[in-house]
Amino acid sequence: MRRSGKLERLLLIIGLSLLGVYVGARIHSIVLARLAADKFEAQQSTLREQGKGNPLHGETPDFSLWSEKRIKDYRDSLNAHFAPALALLRIPKIHLQVPVLEGTDDLILNRGVGLIAGTARPGDEGNIGIAGHRDGFFRGLKDVGPGDRIELAEEGKTETFVIDNIVIVDPKDVSILARRERPSLTLVTCYPFYFIGSAPQRYIVQASLTSSDLRNLQANENVDSEFQRIGEHENKK
Repeated sequence: MRRSGKLERLLLIIGLSLLGVYVGARIHSIVLARLAADKFEAQQSTLREQGKGNPLHGETPDFSLWSEKRIKDYRDSLNAHFAPALALLRIPKIHLQVPVLEGTDDLILNRGVGLIAGTARPGDEGNIGIAGHRDGFFRGLKDVGPGDRIELAEEGKTETFVIDNIVIVDPKDVSILARRERPSLTLVTCYPFYFIGSAPQRYIVQASLTSSDLRNLQANENVDSEFQRIGEHENKK
């Protein structure tokens, strides 16, 4: 019995020691992560005050909905070099502001959201396709709905789109990127949002250019056509 009691006490001491080591390691990890985040945010604030960097860079993301892995991948991507952003995507309802970069590879989508190859470019007619990670920048899409605004800002110009459709499709369904009746924007992310592993579906948010912006676009096209007509007339002289 004495040996049994000693063994139990020994095992209890070992267990408490291991628990103490684990708790200490977790606290150390959390403190280091918080210090790293504070350092990064301080650097970003300094750059904004100095007016440096691409004006189309987004704000420091709100990581509250992000997965731990996606937060790490985002911070790792800050050390990589990227071409200037094509535009800045803003969704006021979910307080999202993120740069739109060229392409949809892993590094691009860790840093921002990406323009899908073969779709219209920001500022052009057609259907602009933009992809983002469901556990990063685009997790907030679960909280948007028809009637919500999406803004696409370029240098000196901002176009506003209004969400008119949300669908869930198979990954092979590319029809959602086809040209629509009016200039449009399609946001693509994986679904379900909290699925563990490779998500089996895609969550699609479709939005159309507002009437006022559409009139401006048509007016600009009429001006361009008139200049082209004048140029052709001069060449014939």
